[in-house]
Amino acid sequence: MGKIAFLFPGQGSQSVGMGRELYEADAKIAALFDEADALLGFSLRQLMFDGPEESLRLTENAQPALVLTGLAAWLLVNDRTGLKPDYVAGHSLGEYAAIAAAGGFSAADAIRLVRTRGEAMRSAVPPGVGGMAAILNLDPVEVERICRVAAEETDGICSPANYNTSGQLVISGHLPAVERAIVLAKAVKGRGLPLPVAAPFHCALMVKAAETMASVLADQTIRDLDMPLIANVTADEIRSGAAIRDSLVEQITAPVRWEASMQRLLALGVDTFVELGTGQVLAGMMKRIDKSVRMVTINTPADLEKLER
Repeated sequence: MGKIAFLFPGQGSQSVGMGRELYEADAKIAALFDEADALLGFSLRQLMFDGPEESLRLTENAQPALVLTGLAAWLLVNDRTGLKPDYVAGHSLGEYAAIAAAGGFSAADAIRLVRTRGEAMRSAVPPGVGGMAAILNLDPVEVERICRVAAEETDGICSPANYNTSGQLVISGHLPAVERAIVLAKAVKGRGLPLPVAAPFHCALMVKAAETMASVLADQTIRDLDMPLIANVTADEIRSGAAIRDSLVEQITAPVRWEASMQRLLALGVDTFVELGTGQVLAGMMKRIDKSVRMVTINTPADLEKLER
């Protein structure tokens, strides 16, 4: 029997209507949504279900919305099937949902923490100063070279933010440097697509946000996990509360090593990956990393039957 990993998506997976069917399916899940609304002081549920999309996309709203939906899907799987993962992982902010699912802190703590994280990340850099772009069809070494050249030529910061797959990286930094990197990528037959984001995530410009989260997480109790987390920053297993705390601070300015994280899970014997929450972004990445594994996406109660096949 192979091993199972639960995966939780990050920003970009949000969409209006997210979580509605999960909310309607189960009283315990509905209570979690109500708890989130009380915790945040506004109806996150209404924003998730009805929009507007531009408000949902704001990082301080998208982050708790994605964690809430991921944990709602996890509750559904746990209650209806009893399925327990051998490992957990989350893409960027998805790590908070993964840690809560693994017993590190409560769902309410995860939602509260990512609301603070989103606010800190948005306010760390003034609007228009930073940017991000997806770079396609170039290998990581070439993207790293392009980032170095763009940073030197513009006297700014530019670095890989997400190593998603070998042919899909996201870069982050000062806007002129990111724009220059897009031009440089095109010159070597790559593609660069600017991303509509509120801030340049996972780069050195996020230092103020990292300092904020270091202070907040210092006051947060984090228990040792029930099963290992594959950390974004190292693509390796961590389990202790102290290691989790350090990793969550470091990931604010460090790149997400997603492909390496998935390769680590494959090396550990995982052959079933369950994406929990909304959308199929992680499933799409997995197809490009390893088509042979079993990938199940749980967005609604109807998706549970996929686990039985």
